[in-house]
Amino acid sequence: MKKNLIAAILLCGIFTHAQNATADTLKTKSIDEIVVTARKPTIESKADRTVFNVANSAILTGNSTWDVLRMTPLVNIDNNDNVQAEGNAVTVYINDRKSVFTGKELKEYLKTIAADNLMKIEVITTPSAKYETGGAVINIVLKRNENEGMKGSVSLGNSQSFKNSQATSGNLNYHRKGFTQSLNGSFNNTNSVNESFNENLIYADNSLRRVGSESNSTGKAPSLTSATEFELDEKNNLGLVVQYYGSTNSYDAVADGQYFLNSVLQNSYTNHINAHGSNLFAGSNLFYKFYDKEKNRILDVNTGFNYSADDNTRIQTTIWDPAAFEGIKTASENQNREYYIKVDYSQPVDKDGNLLEFGGKMNFRNNIMPFDYFNQLGNSWILDPDRTNTFGYVENLNSLYANFSKTFFKKLETRIGLRYEYINFTVKQDVGGIERTDSYGALLPDLLLKYSFNENYNLTATYKHSLWRPWFTEFNPFLMPMDNGIYQRGNMELEPNPNDRFGLKLGLHKKYFLSVNYNTTNQDYWTSYVVEDGKTIMMPATFYGRVNNYSLYANTNQNFLKNKLNVNFNLGLTYVDNSDFRQRNNFVGLQDYITNFSGSTNFSYTNLFSKNININGWMGLHSQNWGNSMGNKMNFFHSFGATKLFPATQMEAGIRFNNIFRRPGNDFITYSPIGTFRSVNKWDWYGAHLTFVKRFGNQKVKESSKTNVEKENGGGKG
Repeated sequence: MKKNLIAAILLCGIFTHAQNATADTLKTKSIDEIVVTARKPTIESKADRTVFNVANSAILTGNSTWDVLRMTPLVNIDNNDNVQAEGNAVTVYINDRKSVFTGKELKEYLKTIAADNLMKIEVITTPSAKYETGGAVINIVLKRNENEGMKGSVSLGNSQSFKNSQATSGNLNYHRKGFTQSLNGSFNNTNSVNESFNENLIYADNSLRRVGSESNSTGKAPSLTSATEFELDEKNNLGLVVQYYGSTNSYDAVADGQYFLNSVLQNSYTNHINAHGSNLFAGSNLFYKFYDKEKNRILDVNTGFNYSADDNTRIQTTIWDPAAFEGIKTASENQNREYYIKVDYSQPVDKDGNLLEFGGKMNFRNNIMPFDYFNQLGNSWILDPDRTNTFGYVENLNSLYANFSKTFFKKLETRIGLRYEYINFTVKQDVGGIERTDSYGALLPDLLLKYSFNENYNLTATYKHSLWRPWFTEFNPFLMPMDNGIYQRGNMELEPNPNDRFGLKLGLHKKYFLSVNYNTTNQDYWTSYVVEDGKTIMMPATFYGRVNNYSLYANTNQNFLKNKLNVNFNLGLTYVDNSDFRQRNNFVGLQDYITNFSGSTNFSYTNLFSKNININGWMGLHSQNWGNSMGNKMNFFHSFGATKLFPATQMEAGIRFNNIFRRPGNDFITYSPIGTFRSVNKWDWYGAHLTFVKRFGNQKVKESSKTNVEKENGGGKG
């Protein structure tokens, strides 16, 4: 770490000297014209959100949208690929539309979106009542066309880590008077190798299972997005967004396991796992916008349909010592359908700029997930009717919301919101006729107060009550074997998790920001373990007990060397009081009090040596403690790269190095009443990436936003 820090300091010193030397050679030349170009700062901190402006930044070259999301200030991604902001769970929006993907599915989808399409990433830590979320919101805003005619780009990338991967993407935009058409497509061919080690201790019989494995994954993933918009007149717009994402994948792994009883080796085995499958997502969104610029009235109507399906087969063969073997085969063909309609309306209520927003959404979901389970008998597979099952999930979620914003004394900005949600859902499995039908309503208030002492000092206070609901796959009770010798399944009895969040944010000189937050909840669902018929099973479970979370975050964004060097620093410290949670659930070994640290920095340097060379880098350091899991080390990520621009031909070439000084991974222990479960992983996000980009047409872009009220006061579609 010290060597890396010294190298970074020397590098910055060289860049500074080079720029000063270049400036000295120009002192004797006359200046005929001065052109001042306004640039947004890389990081903007607003009342309810932090904005990461990445348009035309060198940080985009050689990265996917998922990679840039990792580098976004205040964002942390846990070991299960769940995105968090300031320690809170996150709902991801793309161009103000809620993503249907979560967890690993979201990761794979965002990896197909080239970062070159990004305008900015908004981290909304206190979303207004119009957002459909149980925590924070991350809104990924893509570029759109502004100028007449056609423009576009083609990007070719090659990554070398343990194995080689390729990525190709292109976008085409056409704008003519009131008509705009955008097409974005990509194809990723990925090859990755990951290593893991698991150590599972069961208290009841003092048994210990150790498993080490290495997996090879390959995947081919095409994606295509089409966005069409008609400007019918000055006030009316009509548009259609169509998305397609598909993938074919294969997975091979070898896991060697040992089973101990009272520290004495009982037997050992080798697991061979082979899996293959395909995934498909197709979605459409038809929207209508009415915007009266003179009266600042906005009506936005969205309706759409999403369909996803996957077909996966997994075969696991276990060879025991002494010689014996058994085989397990699982097959699934899932189909998920979602329909929705959403209406938003906003308008000023007087001449002082006070704003009223209200709207609602109706959402219907119908998911069918059949699983077949086979046991091996010789060279044949025999269907096991006791474990074969079909899981169904039907949901209707309706919501209404209202926000009112008012400014007092030209110094105190206020926003009060109230959201009401009512859900009716049914989960069932065919075998045994097990079914659960439930419904409940929830009122979700929020409040924002911002007082500006003067243009250099302001203080913002926020409150939000939210509800985090289980994802439908977390209900699925099908028993699935895992590589590490245990099984996993969902839990049909999961309950929603309420949460209250209070925050204070101090802004100084528009460069320094300090946030203090308090989160509290009396129940949550985390990973649990049970032993049934000799099998250790991992599953989510609702745990009761008070958890209090206190956090402190500091952020600053600085420009140096005539705005050529931009540096952003983020520091975060979280203190969690887990004592009641631990004691009520008998988590032996779990600490009563947990401290988490996070820190990150982004830097970018524009036009190095006046040679159209842009460089950038990022480092992040994060603790790995959450719920009933404790990390044994901190995660350290780093990435740096350079881009050479060729303005005459609208081409660019870039090279990026990811985690070359330390391969990323995790090491954590999950505590449960029946034992402890340690997991160690080494990930494949490291190595070098080369990118070549060819652009054509006028590359001017503009943001996909409607009013300054939304951008400054934290509105936005939800």
